[in-house]
Amino acid sequence: MTDDTPTPESLTSEESADDTLPEPVAEEAERLTRLARDAADPSEASAARDQRDSVLDDHEFLARERDDDVLVLHPAEWADEDGSVRVERVDDTDRAVEIPLEAPNDDADWDAVDAHNRAIVATVRDHHGEVHGDNAAAFADFMGNHYLKPIEAATDRMRAEFLAEYFPRNAWPSADQRALVEESVEKTMAVARDR
Repeated sequence: MTDDTPTPESLTSEESADDTLPEPVAEEAERLTRLARDAADPSEASAARDQRDSVLDDHEFLARERDDDVLVLHPAEWADEDGSVRVERVDDTDRAVEIPLEAPNDDADWDAVDAHNRAIVATVRDHHGEVHGDNAAAFADFMGNHYLKPIEAATDRMRAEFLAEYFPRNAWPSADQRALVEESVEKTMAVARDR
């Protein structure tokens, strides 16, 4: 049996009823932009931006990173040869996507977020054991330190970033932790939502 679920690459502008950028494509563009911004090596940053531009090009969209830390994704037809948006070409501003890239809110209370997330970790550890508890602790670190958000606020993109990037590089997981991390995140999210 084959999986007919469309991938971001298989979605075309014709398939989008309102001629806007498909959400999975916008999320991938955001992920690649964040990867580029976080890259220590300029060649890695350039490669991530090139990949983002290629994904968007398949849908005839362009990306621009504004000085106010906002990623703007807009139809390529709005831009001239130099990449500057020509106001007279903008037909419907709802076709553009703006994604804030700034750091977490400076007004957020880290201690309160951390205490909240640690209580969730304790519940996961009590109900599901040490391995899931250790993975929940790594997820709590990620949500608190990278996004300054409670665990239950984790989006699909944040969870994917944790699983693919943060966990293998920063958690120093055991083999048991690696084997169960996806299940651990599901259990942690369930506990967080039930609080």
